[in-house]
Amino acid sequence: MRALTARALNRATLDRQLLLRRHDLPARQAVRRLAGLQAQAPHAPYLGLWCRLPGFAPETLSVLITERSLVRAPIFRGTVHALDAADFLAFRPLFDKLMAGALRANFTKRLAGADLREVARRGNDLLAERGPLTRTQLGQALAADWPDADPSALAYVVTYLVPVVQVPPRGIWGKSAQATWASADSWLAGVARPAPRVAELVVRYLAAFGPATVADAQVWSGLTRLREVTEQLDLRTWRGPDGAELLDLPDLILPDEDVPAPPRFLPEYDNLLLSHADRSRVNPDNRQPPLWPGNGATRGTLLVDGAWAALWEITEPAVLTVSAFRPLTAAEKSAIEEEGTRLLAFTSPGADPAVRFA
Repeated sequence: MRALTARALNRATLDRQLLLRRHDLPARQAVRRLAGLQAQAPHAPYLGLWCRLPGFAPETLSVLITERSLVRAPIFRGTVHALDAADFLAFRPLFDKLMAGALRANFTKRLAGADLREVARRGNDLLAERGPLTRTQLGQALAADWPDADPSALAYVVTYLVPVVQVPPRGIWGKSAQATWASADSWLAGVARPAPRVAELVVRYLAAFGPATVADAQVWSGLTRLREVTEQLDLRTWRGPDGAELLDLPDLILPDEDVPAPPRFLPEYDNLLLSHADRSRVNPDNRQPPLWPGNGATRGTLLVDGAWAALWEITEPAVLTVSAFRPLTAAEKSAIEEEGTRLLAFTSPGADPAVRFA
């Protein structure tokens, strides 16, 4: 079992995440290759693709969401992700137990003994009858049948137990809208539904985030007992820097550990920082990724030489401030400024860009 250095593991992960160089891929294919993009902040996936694809235009992703080729929906870890519509339909049934557990842990006391399955059934009917609804609208409608329960909690029963998606204009570049929900059955009525296979989910994870441990895959997905799945797969094994067994797909080649890693401005909640139990491959100081509120595309984290080394924030008019955790060399500052100027051209086209170091 060949041992990997920390740098080799870092470069392998960056390569899988399309961050060593920008890849000339269609946006939908890139989203599939990345096994989805975190989309709690609605505009974050746009920056996630910008830093991975050359010449990426935000309209590309907006069209894919509007045309229902991609969806924004709760799935991995119970959080909202942007992912291919067919992938969502294939993988969402695997998360029924996770979603039900999260619901019970957070909302049981506010439901006054309501039958959760009956609430979910009625909520699904409401979405079919009335079309997309906000949680406020859904809760108000359900309160007529369960007046003793908290209307907000009733709405969460539906969005946790029924496969749902957030519909446009939420998640469309340049627009801001309240989260509005539709059932996946109605929103994706014409999309084929592959049979759900947890083994395929694990393979997709390793292709996007590997080499990785079973614990890593479980942190990314929120699922458990994945060791039983990996034992049935034909996988290659590596030894990690800490001696842990790392699993990988047998046909994937690791890049040279000395390949340069250019600066990369990651958006809010990028999965690169959230998808391993041991995050030291890109987060050597074990910092807690910040979870900012808002629409996204204005703050995030910065990779320098492949590691999380700074925070960044865009303020008006088109000023990008970089706050580093360590002293930066002149060469690093120059490369960051060059990449930062490109970022401002994407987020604030036509404005006079300025990159500052705090």
